[in-house]
Amino acid sequence: MMWFLVVIAAIFEIGWATGLKYANDVTTWSLTIVAIIVSFSLLIKSASVLPTSTVYAVFVGLGTVGTVAVDLLFFGVDLNLLGIFFVGLLLTGVLGLKMVTGDKKDQKEVGTQ
Repeated sequence: MMWFLVVIAAIFEIGWATGLKYANDVTTWSLTIVAIIVSFSLLIKSASVLPTSTVYAVFVGLGTVGTVAVDLLFFGVDLNLLGIFFVGLLLTGVLGLKMVTGDKKDQKEVGTQ
């Protein structure tokens, strides 16, 4: 359930990162601020249960990839081969970190054996 909150937080991160770039009136700035509050609230909640470093890496990785995707799909930003390589490298690192890091609960059980 907590990893689901990280994904939702990353979706809101995509919203506020896009908002910081494209907001131009009170409504879009208000939505950007709400997205920041929701994003970091969910991030803090999930990091209180899951390993903080992994949560943050997944959050930032998903947010980065999502923001690049939004720019490509909705704003016509060009992506070159080097950009694709580095986004792929970022995803590889995030997925690798997620695979080798367990939950705090799992780590406590291992430490007590």
